[in-house]
Amino acid sequence: MNLTIVLFERLGLLLVIAFVLTRSPGFRSLLYREFSFKMAGIHACVFGLFGIAGTLTGVVIGSDFTVVNTFVWNVEDDQMVVSSSLVAIVIAGLLGGPAVGLGAGIIAGTHLFFLGGIGFLANSLVNPLTGLLAGFTARFFSQERVISPIKALFIGIFPPILLMHLLLIFDAQDRTMIELINTIGLPVVLSNSLAIAIFTAMVAIVLREQENEAAFATKQALTIAEEALPFLKEESFQKKAEGIADLLYARLKLAAVTVTNENEVMAHKGLGGDHHQIGNRLTTLISQQALASKDILVAYSKAEIQCAHKNCPLEAVIIIPILEAKQTVGLIKLYFQKSQHIRPVELKLAEGLNQLIANQLKTIKAERLELHTRDAELSNLQAQINPHFLFNTLHMIAALFRKDPEKARHITIQLAQFMRFNLKLVSTQLVPLEKETEHVQAYIEIIQTRFTSRMQIDFNQPAGISHLLIPPSSIQPLVENSVRHGLEHVSEGGSVDVKMEQIGKRLKISVRDNGQGFPDSILLQAGKKVLTGKQHGGTGLYNVNQRLINLLGEEARLHVRNLSAGGSEVYFTIPYCEQ
Repeated sequence: MNLTIVLFERLGLLLVIAFVLTRSPGFRSLLYREFSFKMAGIHACVFGLFGIAGTLTGVVIGSDFTVVNTFVWNVEDDQMVVSSSLVAIVIAGLLGGPAVGLGAGIIAGTHLFFLGGIGFLANSLVNPLTGLLAGFTARFFSQERVISPIKALFIGIFPPILLMHLLLIFDAQDRTMIELINTIGLPVVLSNSLAIAIFTAMVAIVLREQENEAAFATKQALTIAEEALPFLKEESFQKKAEGIADLLYARLKLAAVTVTNENEVMAHKGLGGDHHQIGNRLTTLISQQALASKDILVAYSKAEIQCAHKNCPLEAVIIIPILEAKQTVGLIKLYFQKSQHIRPVELKLAEGLNQLIANQLKTIKAERLELHTRDAELSNLQAQINPHFLFNTLHMIAALFRKDPEKARHITIQLAQFMRFNLKLVSTQLVPLEKETEHVQAYIEIIQTRFTSRMQIDFNQPAGISHLLIPPSSIQPLVENSVRHGLEHVSEGGSVDVKMEQIGKRLKISVRDNGQGFPDSILLQAGKKVLTGKQHGGTGLYNVNQRLINLLGEEARLHVRNLSAGGSEVYFTIPYCEQ
């Protein structure tokens, strides 16, 4: 009982050392199985020294079975070392594999060999053998980053039993050895197995802490990146910098935040505002290094920060480069009052912000490029107004001036309004429905005057919807399609009906004609792809459909169908809301 109590006391000291070891930066590579020969050598040495510490904190038993309570600095020929080195060696094998376990065992075993005493050869050999066997055992649990304490408790029973067998093999004829084994057997098995189980539980806690910190940092970085999106969309870098500085200072509770461009400070929030001012040039070495390297840099002292103000309260900083199109366009500086305030979670957060902000800027740039491309396509589309329509309308106006000057003046005004709308088309993505209907009515009046005897165009617009927004030039191309293609071969009795009606929370806008309808070969493709040649207005319908989908969503797409009574209908819907 006395030996068991002493061993547990000594193992308590050993576990304190183990706790400190689990907090070391290099310990993480063992947990994540990041193997390299260099790290394997380092870990073997660390656990080997840990094994030596287990020997030093062990106990010595004399030939008369008395327990020496002092630490094990030397051993007499008639004394035996009861070492706790096997705890460190088993952990080395379980975490690092056979190479680390064997290396640590050789180091701890060599120390035991030179200590000497009764059973020194068995004590020396059991350590490398245990490390090797523990390493191979760990391969059965390769899917687990850390073996559970229950499994570790079971595994920890066997190394002391192996030691007892080796002692018996090397000193089988010694009756004293048998009595010593009977004395130390149970205390050694209990203490070693429990210590190994406790160590693995400590490792599991460390791993869980690291994962929780990483999860928290990731969640916080995602939240900040989402909230920063409106500021990142600002055209002005000054507004962008001020918004990001305010957001980070409020969210992260830092000592201060500075945002810069490539040359000077654009925003500062927090301590040191009396000398960290907007417009200050970026002259410090660490700022220039961050701009050039495009890497996150950390300064842990005022000397590294190189602040010219001697009473600056800011002692440490994390510098995050702002990357846009693989170029550094600025820096985000997260300042701390003490270097100890920079924890692993802050570094993880900085890495997350670096990637997320770069991705956000890349997405914003792609969206702007797409928007400019869309505007250019729309501008090009409107620049290609059918010259036949323009020339025919001008000839009609010239003829009307001889027969009906008043009508000619009215049509001239309608043509001017029609042309003016087309020229202003690219200035906005959405226009009030009232403006769109004025454009359509101008076109209808011109066409109605030209083809009075051939067709009748009716326009039905209910009251109270003029405030609704619609992509410009969405209805007129549909009417033009019916006139040019649907009623192309109709000499009289043709009709086009433009109708608007509310259906639930959407407004349906339809254009019907009683013409020839869409050929079956293109009916399913109309509006979905550009149709070449004279295939029933393929380009016009496609452009309208693309604008509707891009600006109002998939629900606003065109629907094309032939009517059973003859002719066709093209319709779409837009969101309906009260004024």
